Amino acid sequence: MKKPICSIKLSKKTLIKLLKVIIPLGIGIVLIYYSLSSATEEERAILWKNIKQANPFYIAVSLLFGILSHLSRAWRWQFLLEPMGYKPKLANRFMAVMAAYLANLGIPRSGELLRGALLTTYEEVPFEKAFGTIISERIADFLMLLLVVAIAILLQTDTLLEYLNDQNINPLYTVAFLALAVGGILVGFKIVKNAKSGFLHKIQQFMTGLVEGMRSILNMKHKLAFIAHTLFIWVMYVLMFWVIKFTIPEIADASTGVILAAFVIGSFSISVTNGGIGVYPIAIGALFIFFGYSKQGGEAFGWIVWGSQTLLVLILGALSFLLLPLYNQKK
Repeated sequence: MKKPICSIKLSKKTLIKLLKVIIPLGIGIVLIYYSLSSATEEERAILWKNIKQANPFYIAVSLLFGILSHLSRAWRWQFLLEPMGYKPKLANRFMAVMAAYLANLGIPRSGELLRGALLTTYEEVPFEKAFGTIISERIADFLMLLLVVAIAILLQTDTLLEYLNDQNINPLYTVAFLALAVGGILVGFKIVKNAKSGFLHKIQQFMTGLVEGMRSILNMKHKLAFIAHTLFIWVMYVLMFWVIKFTIPEIADASTGVILAAFVIGSFSISVTNGGIGVYPIAIGALFIFFGYSKQGGEAFGWIVWGSQTLLVLILGALSFLLLPLYNQKK
């Protein structure tokens, strides 16, 4: 009787893992179907025409900006690892970053865990410390996103706030969640900090390393370089988005305020499903409608941005998974 019980437990774990992948992916597919099926044949033809006629030069430039942002992220990571005495190779850091992006397409937010695990595997950086630096990175990136949101709101206050309200998108919820997560880690650390043995002691050791990794941002020798890379990463993000407007004639004259507003909406929508599948182009299309552009032009813009950057992640992420063990075969 014991074997069937074990098999049931195993199947439940497997089912939960599958649901984490299937549900967000399913939502994305349903949204794609709904978006296309609700459009008329003429609207679908215009959408497809916009995508097919997109200038490949600007897509290539956008991909270049994307690669530069990923390289800069891998370079910046060293500034957080160095205060703890670790100097992993740039190639390993870059491949860990790209593999993490690929994992996020399957299970949202799983990439951060994988990224830390890969650095532990190939560079012998303790996982909790590596993961702590990733949390610090995310905090810095979130502050940059808030800055972009603030600029977008200043440039397009009424329209953007109206759109966020209609779509029930509230950036303050994300701020609150982040604050609760960090606060939870600190409270948990205080609870277990006096443990001397047993399971709580193991948790204490893990959380000590996690906090050390997070605090590395305060102990950096190259703070200005870290800030410069952070600014560069986000400038590249905005540029790889902005340059795509030249692939759609209707949107080529869109102002910086409109593009920033679309960038903000895309940034929030990308967390709803696996890598934003389905949601991203629909959200972008809806935003452009608010500014008087056609749904087909807006959604074509969203599909080109999402499709090109997702393809980049698929290629570089898959290559990273393949090359990591080959590059580190001596280990």
